[in-house]
Amino acid sequence: SDEPSGEQRATEIGWRDFFHDPALRTMIAAALDNNRDLRVATAQIAEARAQYRIQRSDRLPQLDAQGGATRSRTPIGSTGAVAGGTGAITQDRYQIGVAATSFELDFWGRVANLSEAARAEYLATVAAQRAFRLSLIADVASAYYTLLGANEQIELARATLASREQGLRIAGKRLQAGITSALDYRQAEALLTQAQSEFANQELERARARNLLSVLLGGPLPPQPDEYSTLEQQSLARNLEAGLPSELLLNRPDIIAAEERLRAARANIGAARAAFFPSISLTGSAGFASTSLGDLVGSDGLSWSFGPSISLPIFDWGRREAQLDVAQARERIEVAQYERTVQVAFQEVSDALAGRRYLADEVAAQERAVKAQAGIAHLARLRYREGVAEYLEVLDAERSLFSAQQALILLRRQQLDNLVRLYIALGGGLR
Repeated sequence: SDEPSGEQRATEIGWRDFFHDPALRTMIAAALDNNRDLRVATAQIAEARAQYRIQRSDRLPQLDAQGGATRSRTPIGSTGAVAGGTGAITQDRYQIGVAATSFELDFWGRVANLSEAARAEYLATVAAQRAFRLSLIADVASAYYTLLGANEQIELARATLASREQGLRIAGKRLQAGITSALDYRQAEALLTQAQSEFANQELERARARNLLSVLLGGPLPPQPDEYSTLEQQSLARNLEAGLPSELLLNRPDIIAAEERLRAARANIGAARAAFFPSISLTGSAGFASTSLGDLVGSDGLSWSFGPSISLPIFDWGRREAQLDVAQARERIEVAQYERTVQVAFQEVSDALAGRRYLADEVAAQERAVKAQAGIAHLARLRYREGVAEYLEVLDAERSLFSAQQALILLRRQQLDNLVRLYIALGGGLR
């Protein structure tokens, strides 16, 4: 067996090591490369990172270089700017310098809190993208197992169809020979239509599974092997260690994202509180100015200015109080959402652990049920051929066998889905 011995932590098992089916590995890799929703989540990381860089830049002064040249003409004369003269004065003026405009002295932490909020939002976006990757892996695996289950159901329906068509032909011959009644023939016909209906239903299920996989993969499905894998042949790393509850808080990216969003909400409260205090800013500039470009740089042309400005909130009709109320309300929302995320995470792990334990027992019991139903159907057919039993007994036995075989396929798919859910719930699959 290629399953690991002993228990392993899900975070230590990459998805390529967890899934052993080559076709499924190819599909997951294609989905991680091409899925449109994952591209959106990845682009949102870049957006949040840029927003954080923008906000962080406000903590440092911004310097701007300035330069200019002007030529002016001033008329002189009886109606000009200079009395008693005629003509005009033409003057050139050149200037260069640097300036720092409105740099806020962050005494109350407003800018620092806004920067911390932007950083937390960025980290939340990173964690959210990781959570989406895990969800995408689980969705692809589930759709693939649905496809395999539909394939098996179709093969079962096809084999059942062939058997029941033969049974209908035999019933027709027996009816013509006067050995059986028309009721037996109609019952055989009803048994055949049941298999035909189920065959069409599973063809629809397979088409839907293929369409879903195509959307998840962001393109057409890769070529499928002639001999597809069966659900029973699927091999997964089953011995996953549940670990400690505290480890789950560190491993689940959705919990990490909720925690970062809560941290951002609390930082926004700090920024809203700082708005109640005076805002102090500095402006300054230094440079050279001259009427001659050759004499532009020099001590005679040096000019500078420097000065603080203060903005003190007096009365704004409750605007700042409302902004603080909004920030505090959003923090309470994020607290509740964080707690809910943690609760859901523990529930998912508990449900998957319970499923791992009891679904294996269900599959084993259903395998025994299929074997028993197959024996009953075989005996019913023998009894009917020997004239001991009516065809209604064969009808019931065939229906029960078909239902038991369908239930076994469904249980095997549920068992695989549950193992994948446990793996994802424990934070695995990122490598």
